[in-house]
Amino acid sequence: MTKTASKLPHIPEDAPFSDEQKNWLGGFLAGLQTLQAMGATTIEAQTNNGPAQPLDIIFGTQTGTAETIAEEAAEKARAKGFLPRIAEMDEIEMDQLAQMENLIVVVSTYGEGEMPDNAHQFWENLAASTAPRLENLTYGVLALGDTSYEYFCQAGKLVDTRLEQLGAKRMLDRVDCDLDFEDAAEAWMEKAIPDTGNAVAANSEEGAPTSSKKSGWGRKNPFMSTMVDNHVVSGTKSAKEIRHIAFNLGDSGMTYEAGDALGVMPLNAPDLVDKWLTRLGAVAATEAPGFDAPLGEVLTRRLEIMTPSRDLIRAIEPIVKDDELTHVVSNGDKEALEHYMWGKDALDLLNMNPDAPLDVAEVLGWLKPLQHRAYSISSSPKAHPGEVHLTVAAVRWMYENRAHRGVCSTWMADHVPEGAQAGIFMSPNKSFRVPEDDTAPMIMVGPGTGVAPFRAFLEERRERAATGTNWLFFGDQHRASDFIYEDEIAGFSESGLLTRLDLAFSRDQADKIYVQHRMVENGKELFGQLQEGGSFYVCGDATRMAKDVDAALHSIVETHGGLSAEDAIDYINKMKREKRYVRDVY
Repeated sequence: MTKTASKLPHIPEDAPFSDEQKNWLGGFLAGLQTLQAMGATTIEAQTNNGPAQPLDIIFGTQTGTAETIAEEAAEKARAKGFLPRIAEMDEIEMDQLAQMENLIVVVSTYGEGEMPDNAHQFWENLAASTAPRLENLTYGVLALGDTSYEYFCQAGKLVDTRLEQLGAKRMLDRVDCDLDFEDAAEAWMEKAIPDTGNAVAANSEEGAPTSSKKSGWGRKNPFMSTMVDNHVVSGTKSAKEIRHIAFNLGDSGMTYEAGDALGVMPLNAPDLVDKWLTRLGAVAATEAPGFDAPLGEVLTRRLEIMTPSRDLIRAIEPIVKDDELTHVVSNGDKEALEHYMWGKDALDLLNMNPDAPLDVAEVLGWLKPLQHRAYSISSSPKAHPGEVHLTVAAVRWMYENRAHRGVCSTWMADHVPEGAQAGIFMSPNKSFRVPEDDTAPMIMVGPGTGVAPFRAFLEERRERAATGTNWLFFGDQHRASDFIYEDEIAGFSESGLLTRLDLAFSRDQADKIYVQHRMVENGKELFGQLQEGGSFYVCGDATRMAKDVDAALHSIVETHGGLSAEDAIDYINKMKREKRYVRDVY
C-alpha cells in the first residue's frame, strides 16, 4: 500500500450543490488534505481525479433491510466519488466514532421502540456519560419503522438526537420511513450523497466491498412463483395448523442462503372483501376514489383491511360512539388499547355501529398499503436447488361469531394450492448465518415454527460436510400432535448430523416445561460449547420466548462461568459482536 500525493478535487463555484452540501464536501476535502499531510495510508480507492473521499456508513438491522439499504448507499457513494466504509453499528467503538468525519446511519426499530440486536452495544456506549464529544462529525440518520407501532422509528430518533447532543452536525434532517420505504430512502440518499463528479475507478482494489448480483425482484415487483408443495405437518389433534410450503424459483435468477427470509405478497380473502363492500354500501366494480382501479380490486390487492391502522382507530372512535373505545383512545393507554383490540380486526370496528354512514373515500384514506409478509426460510439451497421452503402457522380465530384469519398465512393455506402462483422475493439476512467455521459447535433454540431456519441450518451443515456439533432445543404444546418435522429430525439424529436434541412439550405434564428450562438443566454442557467457540441461535416469538431464553443464557454463563452478573453481560455482548449470539425473532 503506498501513500498518494495526487491533487485533491475542488468544488467548482457553479457546482449544482446546495450550500449545505458544499459545506459537507468541503469538510470531506479538508479532512482528506489533513490525512495526506499526516502521511495517512488508509486511502486506497482511486477516482478519475485522485483518491476517493471516505464516507462511513453504519447500520442496525433485525431482518436485513437496513443492511440492504446501507449497501445501496455504499454503491451510490462509490459511484459518486466517495470511498464508503460500511459496518454494523455494534462493530463501532466510541474511539472509532470519534475519528469519523462524515457518517450515514441506517437503523431500524425493533418491537416497541427497541434497538435491533446488532445496535444494542453501540447505543449503550453512545448514550453513556462517557461517550466522546463529536464536534468534528457530520452525520445523517435514515430511520426505518412501522407506523402501526406506537414508537415509530424510535431507534433512529434516539441515535439522531444523541449524536446532536454530543456536538455532531446534521448533513440533512432525519427521514423516518414506514414499511413502504423505497422511494423515501432513495430520495434521502440522493440528498445525503452529492455527486463529486469523480467516480471511483473500476480497478480500485481494496477500496470498497462489492455487492452480490441482484435479481431485480422485490416488494414492488415480486416474482410469480409456482407453489410445488403445500401440506399440513402438525397433527390432527393439534391446536395449530402448521404447513410446509415450497415454491419453485424457476427462471427468476433469485438466490438465497440458509438464514434468509422470503417475502410473500398476499391478497385479501374474497369473503372479507365482500363483507367490506357490504359495510361500505358499495359494489366491487365501483371506481375507488383516489385509485385508478375498481374498489373490489383495491380492497383485494392494495390495502390492508385486516389489521386496523392507528389512523383507522382514531378516525372511527367518534363515529361508533363506544364508551370503552373512547376511553382507551383519549387516555392514550397503550396496554388498555391492546387489550381492547384483542381479537378484533378492522371490520369489527366498522361494524360496532353498523348504521353509521361511512364515506368510502374517507375510509380508504384510513388504510395502509397491503404489505408483504416475511417468513424465515426453512431450506438450504444446496439441499433443494431451485426451490425455497417455508414453515407457516395458518392463523385462525373466531370473534363475534365471525371467522378471522391471518392475511398471508391463510391466503397461502386456502387459496394457493399446489400448481397455483404467488408473488415472492428474497429478504437477505446476513446477520443470521451458519458458522463460517465448519468445526464450530452450533446451538439452536427454535420452538414451534421457530425451528424453520434450523431445518435449513442442519441441511446446510450436512451439505457442507461440517464436522462441528449441532444441538437443537425444540418444543411446543404436545409431542403427539405438535412435533413438526419429527421424522426429518429423527433422521438428522440417526445420521449423527444432529448431535443432541432436547425437547420441551409444555402441556404433556402438570408443570409447564419450556425450552429455557431445558437450557438451564443442561447449562454446564451448553456453557462448555460456548467456551469452545460455539454459536448460539434463537428463532421464534420475541415477546416472551426470546426474552426468557436470553435470561436463561445470562444465568447459565454467570453460574457455570463463575462470573458476576456484569461480567456475564460482557461475555454475552462479546458473543454478539463476534456474531456468535444471533436471533431471528418476531
